[in-house]
Amino acid sequence: MPSASSAVSDSGRPVPSSLWRDAEFRRLWMGQTASQLGEHTSLVVLPLFAVLTLHAGAGQLGILRAVGQAPILLLSLFVGAWVDRRRTRTTMVLADAGRALVLGAAAMAGLLGALGLPALLVIAFAVGALSVFFDVAYQASLVRLVKRDQLVRGNSALEGSRSTAQIGGPALGGVLVSLLSAPIAAASSALFFALSFLSIRRIRRAESIPDRPEHPARVWQRMREGLRFVVGDAVLRTVCLASAAFQFSFAAMMTVYLLFLPRKLHLSGTVVGLALAAAGPGALLGSLLAARLPSRFGYGAVLVSAAALGDGAFLCVPGLHASSPVTVPALLAASFVFGTGGQLVNVTVMAVRQAVTPDGMQGRAAATITFVGMGLTPLGSLVGGFLTEEWGLRTSLLVTAAGMMLSPVVMALSPLSRLGRELPASHDAPPTAQVRATPAV
Repeated sequence: MPSASSAVSDSGRPVPSSLWRDAEFRRLWMGQTASQLGEHTSLVVLPLFAVLTLHAGAGQLGILRAVGQAPILLLSLFVGAWVDRRRTRTTMVLADAGRALVLGAAAMAGLLGALGLPALLVIAFAVGALSVFFDVAYQASLVRLVKRDQLVRGNSALEGSRSTAQIGGPALGGVLVSLLSAPIAAASSALFFALSFLSIRRIRRAESIPDRPEHPARVWQRMREGLRFVVGDAVLRTVCLASAAFQFSFAAMMTVYLLFLPRKLHLSGTVVGLALAAAGPGALLGSLLAARLPSRFGYGAVLVSAAALGDGAFLCVPGLHASSPVTVPALLAASFVFGTGGQLVNVTVMAVRQAVTPDGMQGRAAATITFVGMGLTPLGSLVGGFLTEEWGLRTSLLVTAAGMMLSPVVMALSPLSRLGRELPASHDAPPTAQVRATPAV
């Protein structure tokens, strides 16, 4: 019989009430942290590899970045359907092993002088594709590992480490390339993925995965089931719409913002980097707040308030001028508030999405929301450039920053805003999504 400080998981094994006393969660957290460091380090290492070792031009570098990002749009829905049929931890360890091998091979070829740009494009696509598998799987994995009332704290820990990796990973990659060379830096990224593989591989708690029916649905049918499930659920539909509104407007705003800072405010590259980096500490604070605020003030109230505060932070930027002494502090404050509110929304939304989604739909729900939200990003960037040419920087920045407020408005007008202090109940799974407990990897 479990102790008073424990509960019983779906597999019948005790789950400690404190996540940090749960060795299985610690292994997931350590593995996910190492994997995120490897992923965000490689996002800088591979482009620098192309520029410094292969002497790639601006056009070639743009193609390399686009190839690395393409798997998000090409594979997200398929990966969601894949993950829902398999053990998430198996998917994660295979993705880690694949990225470690690919980057290790790139490092070896680079040291031997045998790596050209075409091969680097293949490597960038492979790393990007395997990252999609890992990222969708880890979002679905937590709900199979911990208790329902631990989802917010678990997501807070995982998203906090992801934020840290987003801040430190690119900087670490740049330092490694500068100090050790691009091939050695690629080998270091491979090492992070190997550490993640070893940590997640040690998780032993059984997880529930869908039963395989006698006549399994084709992958395209399962993808459609995921789309229908998200569209048919009022909460998830709102999350999808709010995410799409935010990603579109944010992409447009950032296109203008990155031109506004140097051209209108005459800021140096160092100051521009500091202004962008200030969102990182804010994201860490948002992760900490997400572990406590929803249960105190209600999930709906926290989501709407945090989105309005974070997304509205940039509305002050169009009024700044180069000669003002408050310009740089205001930019730093705006980025910090944006990071805090944005991360608070991210963690809280993920917990809500995991709570209302049955186990057999976790991967597809996550992938569908990612697909819809990120799918509008390229269009938003184009719109931001078009508005800048037509209306100028200051007006375009104000319009696109105001557009980001569509996201909290969508939330406020939906059932999402009425969520209380308890996570909503899971909806019924479709007939093809029944689950069973299976041993760990």
